[in-house]
Amino acid sequence: MSDNGVSRDGSNGFSRRGFLAGTGSILGAVALSAQVTSAHAAQTATTTAAAIDDGARVPVLIIGTGYGGSVAALRLAQAGVDVHMVEMGMAWDTPGTDGKIFAHTTKPDYRSYWLRTRTKAPLSNFLGFPIDKNVPKYTGILDAEEMGGITVYQGRGVGGGSLVNGGMAVTPKRANFGSVLPSVNADEMYNTYYPRANAGLGVGLVDPAWFDTVACYQYARVGRKHAQRSGFPFVFVPDVYDWDYMKQEAAGTVPKSAVDGEILYGNNHGKKSLQQTYIAAAKATGKVSISPLHQVTSVAPASGGGYTVTINQLTTDGTVTATKTVTSDRVFFAAGSVGTSKLLVWLKATGVLPNLNDEIGKGWGENGNVMCGRANHMWDPTGKVQAAIPCAGIDNWDAGGAFAEVAPLPTGIETYASFYLSITKNPHRAQFSWNAAAGKVELNWQTAWKQPSIDMAKTIFDKINSKEGTIYRTDLFGTNKIWGDHLTYHPLGGAVLNRATDNYGRLHGYTGLYVIDGALIPGNTTVNPFVTITALAERNIEKIIATDL
Repeated sequence: MSDNGVSRDGSNGFSRRGFLAGTGSILGAVALSAQVTSAHAAQTATTTAAAIDDGARVPVLIIGTGYGGSVAALRLAQAGVDVHMVEMGMAWDTPGTDGKIFAHTTKPDYRSYWLRTRTKAPLSNFLGFPIDKNVPKYTGILDAEEMGGITVYQGRGVGGGSLVNGGMAVTPKRANFGSVLPSVNADEMYNTYYPRANAGLGVGLVDPAWFDTVACYQYARVGRKHAQRSGFPFVFVPDVYDWDYMKQEAAGTVPKSAVDGEILYGNNHGKKSLQQTYIAAAKATGKVSISPLHQVTSVAPASGGGYTVTINQLTTDGTVTATKTVTSDRVFFAAGSVGTSKLLVWLKATGVLPNLNDEIGKGWGENGNVMCGRANHMWDPTGKVQAAIPCAGIDNWDAGGAFAEVAPLPTGIETYASFYLSITKNPHRAQFSWNAAAGKVELNWQTAWKQPSIDMAKTIFDKINSKEGTIYRTDLFGTNKIWGDHLTYHPLGGAVLNRATDNYGRLHGYTGLYVIDGALIPGNTTVNPFVTITALAERNIEKIIATDL
């Protein structure tokens, strides 16, 4: 869920038993993760041929290239509309000095982080020792944006969040859908738009027989055993990885990607990101162009109709080299929950789009994300080689308000650890607001609001620990800290459907302005959200094409 194509600050400047064995090897892995490639001279190239011209006029401009924006681009192009997409991040289509487009999870380099000089990994410690290290400032693929008591991880580049997520393509249970999008017809979503989204994304399921025997999913089999022994349903979860390719990875017949632990900073081979699916199909129409390293700073009504969009062109160190003004008949905000919300809040508060309603900025949530690790016994090794693509989860949503994906910990050594990302029924919602004195948009999330998520996750893991005689790991998120309660991978809300917009994403107060990304969803999807974002975009753009164009 990315904040692609929009200014970072939303302002006008825009501006013990934990390791029963192998401690030495683990510390070695920590040292490995600290190795930073500084070959900055041969920076990853980006596509510039499609860069939009100053003064251009386009029928449709889409801010961002994540799930919602990519769906809109494809369907509009298929309807005969010329579309230009503006992307804050890079194209990620050219290898670096190592011959690979994306950096390895344990070897972060200049490609890894968005304009940071120090890494900020979700799992920041081993045995209490910090592992984050200095990196060259660069327009890298992962943004760790700190605000309001939370770090929001977002993808930066053509493809948005699809570049950096685990690819878990989960459709919510039908019974839960009413709490996710109460104004949307569930029959239409489950009969038409979820199937359409899953087909467009290339969703597939791991082969259960292969899963049962392959070494790289030993960690998930341990997770299954522990869940089932405590009476919890264990479910296989669809994904957008090419499972035939992963089988070849495990067999050693193709270059390894997921089986080599690639996940956090991109995946070089088997993952079907939006670059390989919706964006590829959109480009193939010949009616879609994309400007990478272009950052929208304003959208204002144009005197002759349509909207004047102000865009900064960036270099790979974040320097603005040009400011362009283009005009578009229609503008789609698809910069991710954070990016879309911050830009709209600033536009309303500063009088650029004063007719936006008072729901702008409200209803933001973090999908109840919380992480933890468990220290297993020596007779329950989780495996030295772990596929970085999760494919299974523990479902205690109805009884305890938590769904936990069994996550990899691909360090390359045996850790005897089980690692989890939980999605919970956290009721707290935050709001974006404009701080004129500070000159930026702020979020009022409070870290203490994660406590319901912790309590819900504990309904699973307290029981498993009691049954297995195991304990929580305390060395992964700091010193003597059990819960990763400082982050989210799943930002949602801020321009909620049927509140800030009508029931199809049209912004109130302005004809021709639309929201079509995760900002529409009020804070929680009960599962990993990108399939729902994609399906909702399919629903909304079909209606918009039929009635507005």
